[in-house]
Amino acid sequence: MVEEKTPVTLKTILIGNSGVGKSSVMNRYVDNRFTNMYRATIGTDFFSKAIRINGNTVTLQIWDTAGTERFQSLGTPLYRGSQCCMLVFDVTSLTSFSALEMWRKEFLVQGEPQDPENFPFIVLGNKTDLSNREVSHRKAMQWCEEIGAEYFEGSAKEDLDMEKPFLRAAELGLLQYKKHTLENTGHFQITCEQPRETRNTCEC
Repeated sequence: MVEEKTPVTLKTILIGNSGVGKSSVMNRYVDNRFTNMYRATIGTDFFSKAIRINGNTVTLQIWDTAGTERFQSLGTPLYRGSQCCMLVFDVTSLTSFSALEMWRKEFLVQGEPQDPENFPFIVLGNKTDLSNREVSHRKAMQWCEEIGAEYFEGSAKEDLDMEKPFLRAAELGLLQYKKHTLENTGHFQITCEQPRETRNTCEC
């Protein structure tokens, strides 16, 4: 009788300014849906999707975070245990792109990855369907090369290239999992098993 491998859950967190389309990106990839109705994320949402990566079946757990300052205090417990971080910006907003360095530093401080210098970051430029672009592909690529991140861009609205960054996040996350979680048996992760949407609400 062949013993089945324990399912691997990989945590990827989406961070970036409010309004860049983090929820739209996640919903497009997981459920292939998009809405023009804007709803600010209150706290966090997460979805799970089972995928095959290099012969392994893994559950990619995607956490969508609020991009507003009043929810940044949630960062520490949410960031920890992540195998990959996706920095999302709006290609029509230079401000959202310029803020990525702040978000990256905050993740490294609050997430406390075991190997911060080699922790995998994916940078995703959203809303390429719009014509009023403020951040060129070249500019984004240059910054990603400087910080050692991989760059992708596309449109959640038009369903353009939304799968590639998540598959790459899963690949990089699986490498992190094998490198750290399996080697350091003294460490453990707390993950949510429910393959459904959850939401932390704030009554303030």
